Amino acid sequence: MATFDDFMKLDIRVGTITDARVFEKARKPAYQLIVDFGEEIGVRKSSAQITDHYTPEDLVGKQVLAVVNFPPRQIADFMSEVLVLGTYSEGGVVLVIPDKAVQNGDKLG
Repeated sequence: MATFDDFMKLDIRVGTITDARVFEKARKPAYQLIVDFGEEIGVRKSSAQITDHYTPEDLVGKQVLAVVNFPPRQIADFMSEVLVLGTYSEGGVVLVIPDKAVQNGDKLG
């Protein structure tokens, strides 16, 4: 069982998607995302399998929550630097998003 201390090791931040495109080389349908986490974290890349509920046009400008302190992961020719969070819901993954606009880089806590 995970402990509260385990949870606190995760650095989960809010970022705004500034670019989204189809990830042609991914084995499963996915998008390549560029996410701005503000001055402290900066701009990071992510591969996200969220194609069932979203188009690239839907995603640009959307704020999301992501784990920013996992090691980068090579996916085909793309280095995914953060894990954008979503729920495995009926019909595909649904993003975890703030219900009000907040500052990029705000930390979940």
